[in-house]
Amino acid sequence: MGGPRGSVLLQGLCVLLILLEAGSQKTGGCARWCPPKSTCVNATTCRCSPGFNSLSGEIFSSPLESCDDINECGPPPLVSCGRLADCQNTEGSYHCMCSPGYALASRATTFMNESENTCRDVDECQLKPRVCKSRGICTNTQGSYTCKCLPGFELNLGDLNLCTDVNECTSGQNPCHNSTHCLNNIGGYECRCRPGWKPVPGSPNGPKSTVCEDVDECSSGKHTCHYSTVCVNTVGSYKCRCRRGWKPKPRFQDKQLNTTCEVPAEMSFPAWTPPPGIKSQKLSHFFERVQELRRDFKPALPQETIQKVIESMDEMLKASGDLEAMDPSERHHMATHFLLGLETVLRTLAKAMPRASFTYRSPLDTELSLMIQEHGDGNVTMGQTHAQMLLNWAVATEPSNSGPTVMGILSIRNMQNLLSNASLELEPEKKEQLKKIHQSPVRGAQLQLLSAVNVVFLSNTNTEKLDSPVTFAFSHLENPQDQKLSLITKVGLVLSLFCLLLCILTFLLVRPIQGSRTTVHLHLCICLFVGSTIFLVGIENEGDQVGLRCRLVAGLLHYFFLGAFCWMSLEGLELYFLVVRVFRGQGLSKWQLCLIGYGVPLVIVAISAAVKSKGYGYILYCWLNREDGFLWSFLGPVIFIVLCNAVVFVTTVWKLTQKFSEINPDMKKLKKARVLTITAVAQLFVLGSTWVFGLFLFDPESWVLSYTFCILNSLQGLFLFLLHCLLNKKVREEYRRWAGRITGNKYSEFATATSSTSHHQTQAHRPSESGM
Repeated sequence: MGGPRGSVLLQGLCVLLILLEAGSQKTGGCARWCPPKSTCVNATTCRCSPGFNSLSGEIFSSPLESCDDINECGPPPLVSCGRLADCQNTEGSYHCMCSPGYALASRATTFMNESENTCRDVDECQLKPRVCKSRGICTNTQGSYTCKCLPGFELNLGDLNLCTDVNECTSGQNPCHNSTHCLNNIGGYECRCRPGWKPVPGSPNGPKSTVCEDVDECSSGKHTCHYSTVCVNTVGSYKCRCRRGWKPKPRFQDKQLNTTCEVPAEMSFPAWTPPPGIKSQKLSHFFERVQELRRDFKPALPQETIQKVIESMDEMLKASGDLEAMDPSERHHMATHFLLGLETVLRTLAKAMPRASFTYRSPLDTELSLMIQEHGDGNVTMGQTHAQMLLNWAVATEPSNSGPTVMGILSIRNMQNLLSNASLELEPEKKEQLKKIHQSPVRGAQLQLLSAVNVVFLSNTNTEKLDSPVTFAFSHLENPQDQKLSLITKVGLVLSLFCLLLCILTFLLVRPIQGSRTTVHLHLCICLFVGSTIFLVGIENEGDQVGLRCRLVAGLLHYFFLGAFCWMSLEGLELYFLVVRVFRGQGLSKWQLCLIGYGVPLVIVAISAAVKSKGYGYILYCWLNREDGFLWSFLGPVIFIVLCNAVVFVTTVWKLTQKFSEINPDMKKLKKARVLTITAVAQLFVLGSTWVFGLFLFDPESWVLSYTFCILNSLQGLFLFLLHCLLNKKVREEYRRWAGRITGNKYSEFATATSSTSHHQTQAHRPSESGM
């Protein structure tokens, strides 16, 4: 049955069946056509179950209606669950549930009305501690939570609870300095120096603040270049290039990391012939050996040839033989020619050296030090046992810049056999320089071998005028000072100091000689004692600079030696009061004497230091500098004092002569004054003459005057001890009394006591003075 006609018949059949069923229900007690979710009320009506409803309401009578679920949650809502809760419809009913992120306080899951609502926020981070997955941090929010990733991680867009690593190096924002390489790791990154780079000083390797600089593998020795090549640094790496004059071996290329080179066969031993006109078997044998070495020379082994040349030279110089018998001028000429040829050979062979440095020391202590560098820059220090040399590489480089730069130091201890008694012709500029150093003309200079260093050579042979200075530091073979003069000076000063100390103790402890003149003698000896002590320990200047110590020593010597002459002038003044003004009162008091004796030199030294403080000390000795006449700050007062004392002594002698011619002179006092005058004149003569010679001590060329001063200076303290102590009768008696106490000699004590008593009786009538 097809088409519209069949459909109409089907609908008619359905209506017929419903009517038949309704007719049958009418005949029964309950309607049988009630739909699901309903109950029968009577034969014609049905009632929907609770929670369901029909279109006609709860009760309906049409067989065509059905009971549908009532949505209590709406819209519009028929019930209220309250805040933070949601209504959930069910079939035939409903229930209330807390909104997501909230829960009932009773931990129940549902409730039916607003009065049962106890919803509150749930802390998911505590409830579910692993809600955020690895490397995520859970943060609770009102009704929910969020997951935050650790630094270096980010949330996965497909799972907001999952954190994944962030690759900062490929993110397009490279956080590292351009001199570093970014290395990503889990949760972060590192800024590492690239190969051939290193962190700058103070910068660590790894943090994002890392800054790198190129590693100079060549200067640091971190390269692997073959010894036959020269390391050339490049940015981040290096190259190995053949030395000048060398070429790569077969199957090798130049400027590679594995480059290996060889010396060309045309690099030869330089010609070296003996000087003409000199006949010496020792010298001939040496040059025969040189010719053998030249014939057998192997360019690849220049260091072995150098060692054999040095050994042959040592053999020649060890026992000079007929070389020492040569005429000195011929021997010195031969030595000059020999050293020049040796320098040429060593310079040439050094250029073939595969190493940057070379040192050889022979069994006879001949020492050779070489430094070879392709491109040198800046200052360099080169040293060996006997010397050190500081210079700039630019000074050593040959102007034509052909080949590597070479510098060398050769020390030959046995060379002194050839150079003995050599004369020395100094240039005018050098003579003037030495004159300033020694503060005296240099005449008759003789060459003296002070160091074993005989040859210093560079690639640059034009060394007369250099762009920058070359500084040498030598170790001397022996002390160049005059040992005899030094010994005499030290022994003489020690003897003088001992005698001065005895004088000081005598003047302090012997009572019978106490008086104004004894005070003068005491302070004279004190000044000489202190000045001589300072002279002994500090006169020589240490180093080539005049420092504070040297200036202080010179100032103290100036003060105490001037003080000695001032006390000598007071000696003359005391004689003047004793003889010339004998009837006009006593002399100066003790404090007046000290004021003059120590105050006048202090004023002179203070004025001198204020005018020219640099006048104290010079290169050789810590004494007054002779430049600009500064020495006259000492010579002037000394000459003035000596002349004044001479006038006083002449006047004193003249007055004594007059008094001796008088009719009734006081003979005892006159004789005593005569003795004192003779003593003072003798003291002035000895001390004055000693210091006249002493002024020349600081001139090294005045050796006769230097020896004279040393001898007189050793007698200075001894003379004062003889003049004022041993030749003084009262002092001798006091010495005997002391000796008697020590030895227990009663007779000596009795004799001394008797003598002392008589002297004390005499002194009761006049003031105590020292006398012969």
